[in-house]
Amino acid sequence: MARRVLITGLGTFWGGRVAQALEADPDVEVIIGLDTAEPQIRLERTEYVRSDENYSILSRIVQATAVDTIVHTFLVVDSTQMSSRAMHEINVIGTMNLFAAASAAGSTVRNVVVKSSALVYGSSPKDPYWFREDGRRADLPHSRVERSLLEVEGYVRDFATDNPHVCLSLLRFSNVLGPDIVTPLSQALQLPLVPKVAGYDPRFQFVHEDDVIGSLLFVLEQQVPGIFNVAGDGQIPWSEVAAIVGKRTIPMPPIGIGLATGPLRRMGLVDLAPELIALLKYGRGVDNRRLKRAGFDYQHTSAGAVDAFAEALRLRRMVGDHDPKYHYQEDVERWFRHSPSVLREVDRRR
Repeated sequence: MARRVLITGLGTFWGGRVAQALEADPDVEVIIGLDTAEPQIRLERTEYVRSDENYSILSRIVQATAVDTIVHTFLVVDSTQMSSRAMHEINVIGTMNLFAAASAAGSTVRNVVVKSSALVYGSSPKDPYWFREDGRRADLPHSRVERSLLEVEGYVRDFATDNPHVCLSLLRFSNVLGPDIVTPLSQALQLPLVPKVAGYDPRFQFVHEDDVIGSLLFVLEQQVPGIFNVAGDGQIPWSEVAAIVGKRTIPMPPIGIGLATGPLRRMGLVDLAPELIALLKYGRGVDNRRLKRAGFDYQHTSAGAVDAFAEALRLRRMVGDHDPKYHYQEDVERWFRHSPSVLREVDRRR
């Protein structure tokens, strides 16, 4: 049966790439993407719908299009991106509206995938070496992004209980690295001197950006319900991560690190959020075996993700970045979709 998929956060890195991957799947009949901003990559048959931050229009779209699948890619996982109020609107209110639409009377939704973060586990000296999916954090959440993600997961559990006919998959991703994704960690690793907290050398676990997309598509296609950690095998000390990318570290005071990194923030180089500072002290490891047992094969280890990031940095230093970023323009995309001058794949095979 042909699938009809709705994606939240189409204008984000993840939403756009999920849409690209689904466009290549002949079993996906309809792809609809919601976001406050237009997509930043070229999409052939994905329909973009402008929405507000909390997806108040989502219920109408679900009813009008009879989508059977929702992929919720847009949860803010960096507290430096926006205000607490805006983050609450997107993460909490947006997820509430999503589940309200998916559980409304007559809803056709039978599959929901939620992209979350290992930030829900926190990072403290009392933590286990590896967090399992049913493990609990040792301390209360200190940052606003952690609080919002935990609140989201409460709605996830409630929805799963009240709607057993819907296949619900929640993926908690570890620190993402790769050639293209930009995160606070990747920005820190591109500084002339990589910040570290004096007296600490925590172990980090990474997941390659391709495995992020691969895991989302896997649970979507296989309809595997449950909560899953997503991370590459192994952990690497932060000092070794910096060495792999060819950088030296600069120690920051363990107390008052926010003041110490103020100049970096004011120059727009990197902003060390509270959850990132905690990670630079204590690190975090998550057990990735549950998703493996479900049948997912990782293409990269933690070290492999760092190597791919380092190789991309070396190539940029050698040849520069000659691949101009594409900015979505609706009139241009309409031309690509409908112009008789554009050769379709069926035309090329004749």
